[in-house]
Amino acid sequence: MKKSASVMMACMLLVACSKAPPTDTVDSLVAHPDHLREVEKRCADDYAKMGAAECNAASEARHRLFMGNGPQYTPPKKPPTF
Repeated sequence: MKKSASVMMACMLLVACSKAPPTDTVDSLVAHPDHLREVEKRCADDYAKMGAAECNAASEARHRLFMGNGPQYTPPKKPPTF
């Protein structure tokens, strides 16, 4: 019984030490540009501490703010005549 309790405690400690998922989603960063700037600055200063998931979310949010989510450009089938 004591052995299973110690194994259970070890598992709980490992779970507690694991990294938490990023709290900022792309949509939340798009909705709050001031917070997006803070996250981008922290990623630029210390990428290893921030982690790839949050920095990638910030990058995608900046892309959406700059490019938008509108329809993609499709060129006409017939080339223009000059």
